[in-house]
Amino acid sequence: MKIGIVGLPNVGKSTLFNSITNAGAECENYPFCTIEPNVGVVPVPDERLDVLGKMYDSDKITHAIIEFVDIAGLVKGASKGEGLGNKFLSHIRETDSILEVVRCFEDPNVIHVDGSVDPIRDIDTINIELVLADMETVNKRIERAAKLAKGDKKYYAEEEAFKKIRDVLEKGNPARMAELSDEEKELVKDAFLLTMKPILYVANISEDDIGKPDNEYVKKVKEFAKKENAQVITLCVKIEEELSALEGEDKKEMLEAIGLEESGLDKVIKASYDLLGLMSFLTAGKKEVRAWTIKKGTKAPQAAGKIHSDFERGFIRAEIVSYDDLMACGTYNAAKEKGLVRLEGKDYVVQDGDIILFRFNV
Repeated sequence: MKIGIVGLPNVGKSTLFNSITNAGAECENYPFCTIEPNVGVVPVPDERLDVLGKMYDSDKITHAIIEFVDIAGLVKGASKGEGLGNKFLSHIRETDSILEVVRCFEDPNVIHVDGSVDPIRDIDTINIELVLADMETVNKRIERAAKLAKGDKKYYAEEEAFKKIRDVLEKGNPARMAELSDEEKELVKDAFLLTMKPILYVANISEDDIGKPDNEYVKKVKEFAKKENAQVITLCVKIEEELSALEGEDKKEMLEAIGLEESGLDKVIKASYDLLGLMSFLTAGKKEVRAWTIKKGTKAPQAAGKIHSDFERGFIRAEIVSYDDLMACGTYNAAKEKGLVRLEGKDYVVQDGDIILFRFNV
C-alpha cells in the first residue's frame, strides 16, 4: 500500500518524508527539489508487539509496513503539464491515498512559492489541478461509455456513474464527495481518479506553536477538511526531523520536554494505515511476534493466506484470543481456562489485535 506525500514547494514535504523514512531526500529551499519520487518503507508503530515479544520471549519482532512516496512539489497549471505537472500526476496516480502537507507557519527565511502564507489557497491550488486532471479522464469515460451503451446496455450504468462524478468535479469538489452506490464505485474504480483517493492533511506549524491551541492557519485547515470528512494532523516538521534521529530514552525525554505523548510521525503513520482501511492481526510465539496487514472486513481464510497460500487453501479453523483478553489474563493458558480462546470457522471476520493460530491441512 502506497501513500503519496504531496504539497506545494517548500511546505516541509520532503523534510517530513525524510523524518518518516530517515531516507535523506534532498530538501533544499527551492522548488522542484524532488523530481523522481523517493520511496520509503516504514514500520507501523504498534506497542502491542513489544509487550507480546516480552511475554513470549520472542527472538524477533516484525512490524506491519506501509510505503510512503515523496512526490515532486506541484504548481499551478500542473494538469496542463506546467512545472513538473505530468510527472506529478502520473506519480500520484500510482498511490493508494494522499497525504497533503500544508504550511501553517510564518518564516521570512523560507520562500513561499506564492509569496505569502495561505493554507486554503495552497490546498485549492493542488485540489484544482487534481480535479482538472480527473475532469479530463471522466469526460473521456463518459464519451466511451455512451458509445458502447448503444450496443450493450450495461455501459449505461457506467455512463451515469461518471456523470455523477462530473457534476461534483464541476463544482471544484473532489470525486470522493460524489454519492455513489457500491456497484457504481466498482464501475468507476478502473479510472484511477486522483480525487477519489482518501486524503489526510498534515498542518506543518512552527516550533513556537507546539503545545499551544491551534493557530489561525490550522483552524482554517480543520474547517476545510471537515467538509470532506478528512482528518488533520498538526505537527512541526522541524521538530519531527530532530525526533526521528533519536531512539528509546532520548526520544522519550525530548517528547516529554516539549509536552508530547507520542511523535507526530507516529500519529501520521497510524492515521495513514487507518485511512487505507487497514488493520493488523497478530501471530505470537518464541520464534517471532508479527503484525500482518489486512483490509478491515477480511475473513479468517483470507487472513491465513497472508501468511502462506497453503494456509488459505487448507484452512480448517482459527484459534483466536484478542490482545486485550490476553493482557487481562496474563497468560495464554489462563485465557484458555476462562474460555476466552475461541475456535472460529471460515466465516469469521478478523478483528484488529486478534492473536491467531491457524489450523490447516493441505
